[in-house]
Amino acid sequence: MDPRTVPPLNALPEAEREALLREAREETHPAGTRFLEQGGRPAQALFLLLEGEVALLEGEAEVGTLGPGEFFGFPSLLSGEPPALSVVARTPVRLCVFPEEAFRRLMAFAEAARFFGQGLVERIRLRAAPDVSLFAPVGRLVRRPPVFVPPSATVAEAARLMRQEGISSLLVQGEPLGILTDRDLRNRVLAQDLPPTTPVGAVMSAPLFALSATTPLYEAVAAMVERGIHHLPLTEGEKVVGVVTHTDLLLHQAQSPLLLLRRIERLELERYSAEVAGLVEGLFQRGLGGVEIGRVVASLNDALIRRLVKEAEAALGNPPVPYSFMVFGSEGRREQALLTDQDNALVLGEGGHETYFQALAERVVVGLLQAGIPECRGGYMATRWRLPLGEWMATFRRWMEAPEPQALLETQIFFDLRSAAGTLSLAPLEEVVLEGSRKGLFLYHLARASLEFRPPLGLFGRVRTEEGMLDLKRHALAPIVALARLYALMAGSLAKGTVERLRAAAAGGTLSQEGAERLEEAYRFFFGLRLGHQLRAWREGKPIGNKVAWALLSPGERRRALEGFRAIQEVQESTASRFQLR
Repeated sequence: MDPRTVPPLNALPEAEREALLREAREETHPAGTRFLEQGGRPAQALFLLLEGEVALLEGEAEVGTLGPGEFFGFPSLLSGEPPALSVVARTPVRLCVFPEEAFRRLMAFAEAARFFGQGLVERIRLRAAPDVSLFAPVGRLVRRPPVFVPPSATVAEAARLMRQEGISSLLVQGEPLGILTDRDLRNRVLAQDLPPTTPVGAVMSAPLFALSATTPLYEAVAAMVERGIHHLPLTEGEKVVGVVTHTDLLLHQAQSPLLLLRRIERLELERYSAEVAGLVEGLFQRGLGGVEIGRVVASLNDALIRRLVKEAEAALGNPPVPYSFMVFGSEGRREQALLTDQDNALVLGEGGHETYFQALAERVVVGLLQAGIPECRGGYMATRWRLPLGEWMATFRRWMEAPEPQALLETQIFFDLRSAAGTLSLAPLEEVVLEGSRKGLFLYHLARASLEFRPPLGLFGRVRTEEGMLDLKRHALAPIVALARLYALMAGSLAKGTVERLRAAAAGGTLSQEGAERLEEAYRFFFGLRLGHQLRAWREGKPIGNKVAWALLSPGERRRALEGFRAIQEVQESTASRFQLR
C-alpha cells in the first residue's frame, strides 16, 4: 500500500506530504510483536499499517483489529498519556513509522485534526465507556477510585505505581492535597535532570484544583480548557472520588475544545478562526448554550495569546520587568462569539522599557490579526495602551472620581479586566475598582452609562425595528452587561461574567432575585440567538454581524425576545428612579 493514498495524507499539499514521508521509516515485524502496552510508556511515534493486521487489547481481551491503511499510536500522542489499549501484531506486519514531531506538524492541518479527532473517539469507544451527554454529571466518567502517595515517596516509586495501576496521575497526601501526573514526571523530573530519589512533594502541583462530581460535563471541559490541565480530580463533599482525564472527556466530542487547545501551539494562525468556528458550530448543534460556548472560545483565545506572548519573548529575550497582557470587554468577561475584536492592553511592573514592550505588543496584536481577530475599532489595544501598574491605578481613579459620561461609556469595558498572560498580578488594579464602587459619584455615572442603550420597545410595548432588523448587541446584550456590571460592583463583587455578576448582585441584595433571574434568562436567550444567526451566516459565507431580521424569528423566539426586552426596560426604569436619572 502506498501511504500517499491513505487519508489524511492524501488530503495534504504534495510538498508537505512528501516532507513528512521523508521523515518516516519503514519497518517489518513478526506476529506477536507488542508495539504499545496498555498503561505503559506513552507512544513515541505514529504507526501506519501497510501490510498485515494488529489486535487492540483491553487487558488480554481483543476489542478490535486494524488492517492496512489504518493508524495506531495517535490516541496516546494526542493525550500524552499511557496507551488505553495494547497493540499486538496478529500477523507479520509492514509499517510506516512517523516520529512524534512529524505527527505534531501533521496535526496543524485541519483535515488531519478532524481525522484523528474522530478516530480518537472511535478508538476510545472500543472500551465500552458510557455514552454521556454534555449536560450529564462528569462523575459518571469515573472508572476507579483515586490512588494516593505520601509527599515523601520518590518519583521513581511514583512512576512504578503509575505503571502498575495503569494510570497517568497520583494524588499526593497532605494539606493541601496535591497531584502528580505523567507530564510532571517528564517536564519537572526528566527534563530537569532530577534524580529518581527526588520526593514527590518537590515536583507535584498543589493546591489541588477539583470540581464536584455533579458538575455538568460541559463545565468540566471548559474548566480544563481555561486552565490548560489534562487531569481533573472530582469530589463528593470533602472526599476526592476519582480523576478524569483529557482522554475521558474526548470520548464525547469528535471535535473537542481540549483537542484544539493542544493544537494551538502548532496551528497555523490563518487556520485558527475557521477551526474555532467549526468547533462552535459542533457545540451549538449538540445543544450547549451560547454563554457556555462563549466561555470556551475565550479560553481558547487565552491560549492563543499565551502562545503569541511566548513566541514574542523567545524572539525579544526575557522581559525586563514583570508584566501582564490584560484583556477586557467580552474577552475579559469570557463571553466571546464569532464576531469579536481585540480589547487588550499591557500592564508593566515599572516604566522605562518602551522599546521592548512596544515590540512585544506589536507581535501579539499582529498575530491575533493573522488569526482572524480584528483590531478594536476604538483603538483599545496593547499597541496603544501600555502603562506601568501605578499609572494604570491612577488612570482608573481618574475615570472613577471625575467621570465624564461619554468617556466612561467608552472605558467601562476596562472594568472587565483579566490577565491572559504574564506574571504581574492585577489585584491592585481590581482593588482600585472596588474602591471606586464604594463612591456615589462613580456609581451614579456608571448607572447613567447603563441606560445609554435602551431596548427597542415602542408604544404599547411593541418591538421597533430598523428596516426590519434588530441589533442584538446594542439593544439587548449591551444593556444587560452594563446593568450586571453596575449592580455587581455595588455588591462589592469582582465577578467578571455577566451571569456571575447578576447572581452576585442578587446575593448581595443590590438587585432583586426576580430581576436578576429575568435578566439572566434574557441574556442567555439573546446570546444564543445571536450566535445561532452568526453561525448561519458563517455557513453561508455571508458577513457575520449582530443584527437579526425580526420577521425571521419564530413565534416562540419573538415571545422570548419581547419578554427579555421588558425585563431590561423594567430594571433600567428602576435604576433611573434609584439614581434620580429621569
